[in-house]
Amino acid sequence: MRRDLAGMRAQRAMGYLAAFAIAAVMLIPFLWMVSTSLMGEFEVLQYPPPLVPASPQWRNFPEALTTLPFARFFLNSSIVALFTVTGQVITGACGGYALARFRFAGERAVFAAYLGALMIPGIVLLIPRFLLVDALGGVDTMAGLVSTELVSLWGVFMMRQFFVTMPRETEDAARIDGASEWTIFWRIAVPLARPALATFGLFAFIDAWKAFLWPLVITRSMGLRTVEVGIASFHGLYYANWPYQMAAAVTALLPVMAVFLLTQRYVTRGIQLTGLR
Repeated sequence: MRRDLAGMRAQRAMGYLAAFAIAAVMLIPFLWMVSTSLMGEFEVLQYPPPLVPASPQWRNFPEALTTLPFARFFLNSSIVALFTVTGQVITGACGGYALARFRFAGERAVFAAYLGALMIPGIVLLIPRFLLVDALGGVDTMAGLVSTELVSLWGVFMMRQFFVTMPRETEDAARIDGASEWTIFWRIAVPLARPALATFGLFAFIDAWKAFLWPLVITRSMGLRTVEVGIASFHGLYYANWPYQMAAAVTALLPVMAVFLLTQRYVTRGIQLTGLR
């Protein structure tokens, strides 16, 4: 008995040690970014690089955020994230529910084609997307920036995995009571899917906030740039101001952390329900 307890304690200690090691590895890049954001411009280039700034340069933050119009960049990223998350949550819920609950001829073929489309790398679709938006006159416009981001194939699949687990008896009982298909979806399925929708909404927000390639390709004017593209502006061809770039990156991370803290109680539940572990 004592040996079993000792073995369990040893396994628990090893688990804690492994979790601490993984957390430390994941935190190192973040701590390095914060440390660099407080260094002087030439202190960053020292070899070997210092781990902490000799004299923290707090002015890097206001100077970095005023060198470029970051207030406008943050507003643009907020608009893009708002429309992207709203569009993807709505289309994800509707598409996932249709794939999971409706029965029709060729259902398996449609789902197989959908899975095939899901496996196409996003970079392959970059040029067709640009040509389509350009043909519609959407280059360097907010509509062109968000219009192709309103549907997420991965989000539809994630919500489909949740709605598949919803018991048939629930909607059968609603139909017996005279509920329409829309009522079943809106009054029963969507409330049950709140944790999964919140989890997907968080992932959609993170993807929209840190998107770089599409905003870089589709925008031309400085007034439509997003935060990620603005941060990259500190890195030129022959010169890079690393402290300013890291200071802007730390500031850009704050909205993501705030949204995560607001939705974290739904995330674990949503991951369990959708089987994303």
